[in-house]
Amino acid sequence: MDNSNPSSSSKLPRYPESMWRATEELPQFESLRGTVEADVAVIGGGITGITAAYLLSKQGLKVVLAEAGRLLDGTTGHTTAKITAQHGMIYDKLLQHFGKEQAKQYFDANDEALKWMTQIVAELGIDCGLETQDAYIYADNDADLKQLHTEWKAYQTIGIPGEWTDKLPLDGLSEKGAIKLPGQAQFHPLQYLKKLLAEAQRHGLKVYENTTASGKVKEDDNGRLQVETEAGGTISCSWAVSASHFPFTDGGGFFFSRLHAMRSYIVAVEPEKPFPGGMYISAGSTVRSLRSAQLGDKRVVLVGGDNHKTGQGIPMLQHFEALEQFGDSLLGAKSIPYRWSAQDLVTLDEVPYIGPITGKHPNLLIATGYNKWGMTTGTLAALIVNDLVANGQSKHLELFKPSRFKADPSLKTFVAQNANVAGELISGKLDAPSRTPDSLEPDEGAVVKVKGKRAGAYRDSQGALHVVDTTCTHMGCECRWNSGDRSWDCPCHGSRFGYDGTVLEGPATQPLKQLEVEQG
Repeated sequence: MDNSNPSSSSKLPRYPESMWRATEELPQFESLRGTVEADVAVIGGGITGITAAYLLSKQGLKVVLAEAGRLLDGTTGHTTAKITAQHGMIYDKLLQHFGKEQAKQYFDANDEALKWMTQIVAELGIDCGLETQDAYIYADNDADLKQLHTEWKAYQTIGIPGEWTDKLPLDGLSEKGAIKLPGQAQFHPLQYLKKLLAEAQRHGLKVYENTTASGKVKEDDNGRLQVETEAGGTISCSWAVSASHFPFTDGGGFFFSRLHAMRSYIVAVEPEKPFPGGMYISAGSTVRSLRSAQLGDKRVVLVGGDNHKTGQGIPMLQHFEALEQFGDSLLGAKSIPYRWSAQDLVTLDEVPYIGPITGKHPNLLIATGYNKWGMTTGTLAALIVNDLVANGQSKHLELFKPSRFKADPSLKTFVAQNANVAGELISGKLDAPSRTPDSLEPDEGAVVKVKGKRAGAYRDSQGALHVVDTTCTHMGCECRWNSGDRSWDCPCHGSRFGYDGTVLEGPATQPLKQLEVEQG
């Protein structure tokens, strides 16, 4: 497949592809058929699921891991892979809404996850390009500088071992100021998790791919959970863990109304100028993130950002173009070998939900809402899950428990997010497209009119037409075309579908309906 960009003005590859996925071959596994017995069922094959499976199987427990698609093909396979407790502008918010003790606990918990990861890399001798780096959050204008000073005061109040600096190692990025957090890290996430997976299998882990949990979890007469799959299989278990990004089952938690999905973008730039090291993220709402990585015999810089709510951004390719322009102006771009995007879930108060779904289901655990910082929080979630299964308790449960509700800011965010969903639902139903499928050029997608009704169409590079009903199979919102990833994205709850209607990301589990049209 030719992945060069037909436009001479852009170095962007024509098609998105994660550099991590492209540079590490992963094993493949069969789908689940029939019924399997386990002590613990782990649903989801990203960093949380694989790390939890490793920890639990190492205890001697019988663990089954089920993934709806391919392992590490979701957010973990599309991350920037920064291992850090510096989670953007979070600590002043935590101080205001959770108090000093829990704000400090948030830092300590993520710092523990970072240290556990570096320790396990050394212990297992994992060759994953792990490098210790200083992390920086910087301001590039006066308004953001004022907010950054407030964040720095929170660091000092909480006791976070950061440093204020007026000068960054990377010239041209900012002269306003930054908070430095030493001793953070970066790595190749798939090389790391591939080794953890192999170790878990050595301890007896059973893995199934292309196995979608249906959302139905029953309890038998013996108190064991029965996790059913879309294909009719069942995992019979004492504990079930939802590590599936969006929870595979709601369990009375109403997570569709308490989570929203955000997309962000990454381009891998081969720089003309030397990169001094360090990991960087901007303090303002227009996010820019930088870190280096090894690609074969050369270094590239991963330029990320341009976050927006799923299905609600500008024409998606423009987000990649904005990052290309930023990287080129800062470092010069010899080439851009890869571009890709990621989806992250955000909770009402920006702290992940980790623990029992509700008090009624103490053995049904979830881990979600990592707010773009899944390397530490995903690992932390696995450590909490391991503690809960082994000991029935975790020192971090009170902070992260899914049933919590902080009136400030959760109530305000809840109202705003669900008003946004209602607005998107109504506007999608009122949309009256004027285009027809026949008007599409090769490699173009759009909302079109088919027999007087709204539909979605994409004409691939060979000229074949793919037409679907754009009504999301989760809760009926109308999906929008994502030109950057060639997908149909739901603006209400973040479900994503391929151009042929196949499910790419939940909460939807059923594909978009394919439509037959007569071509002129």
